[in-house]
Amino acid sequence: MSAIADPSRRARRRSYWLKTLHQWHWISAALCLIGLILFALTGITLNHAQQIKATPEVVRLQAALPAPLRDALRAGPEDGAAPLPPALRDWLREHWSLRTAGREAEWSADEVYLSLPRPGGDAWLSIDRASGEAEYEQTERGWISYFNDLHKGRNAGAAWGWFIDVFAGACLLFAGTGLFLLKLHAAQRALTWPTVGLGLLLPLLLALLFVH
Repeated sequence: MSAIADPSRRARRRSYWLKTLHQWHWISAALCLIGLILFALTGITLNHAQQIKATPEVVRLQAALPAPLRDALRAGPEDGAAPLPPALRDWLREHWSLRTAGREAEWSADEVYLSLPRPGGDAWLSIDRASGEAEYEQTERGWISYFNDLHKGRNAGAAWGWFIDVFAGACLLFAGTGLFLLKLHAAQRALTWPTVGLGLLLPLLLALLFVH
């Protein structure tokens, strides 16, 4: 009787793990699908960045700050890093649609300089502390550059950084459940482990032989 029950328990256990792994595999696949497409496409565009030409679009703005803002600048620190005065942040948001909250500018005796990098472009703001002359320049390199920078997490902010971490975890879950499913099905599929081995061997050989 026990000899009959033992194979039955093994079959139930195998059925349970197959069901559980398939469930987590499709859930992680659904979570990763769009991200995997995005990262695969941007992997191609990053690999061929020199062949993909883009013409940067540059916008320059200049203005003289009102007297109260010039006074606020003169009252700021002589050097070091510090945020812009709240009134100046409000003026920049209203007149130039610039959001500078949470960013620290570089203060010197003559100038206040704020770097405003972003995915797919760059920007900076320079203000002369004596005259109140403000100059802003923004460079946009196009959508491909934008998505390439998202791929690298470059200048994309903390929220996007957390997304990449969660996405990477979901990819690991997808790959891990896939590996265990391969193990459960390997007995009926003779090419399973040779194919997995090829997937490991090919990039390893390319790295050893051709990457210097």
